[in-house]
Amino acid sequence: MEGMASFMPLILIFALMYFMLVRPQQKQKKKREELLNSLEKGENVVTIGGIYGTIVKLNEKDIVLEIAPNVRISMQRGAVGSVIVEDVEEEESEDEETVKE
Repeated sequence: MEGMASFMPLILIFALMYFMLVRPQQKQKKKREELLNSLEKGENVVTIGGIYGTIVKLNEKDIVLEIAPNVRISMQRGAVGSVIVEDVEEEESEDEETVKE
């Protein structure tokens, strides 16, 4: 019984590390995989290198981004950092501010 009691703090530390470090990383990895698998043609994205572009072609491993008119680059699908979600309301309010000036 005393031997088990001396291992209890060690077991608690490992359990705490699992719930504080390992589990959140697994959730982030799953979320990233879902993002990469849900990419579609025509979406605006930002790469992990900070390049903004629109997806014009994609397959299992690679994507082609159009970063300017008639300027396209190929890169790995994993290089996508995030998808840009544009709100219609924000665009309308920016347009109204431009008209007022």
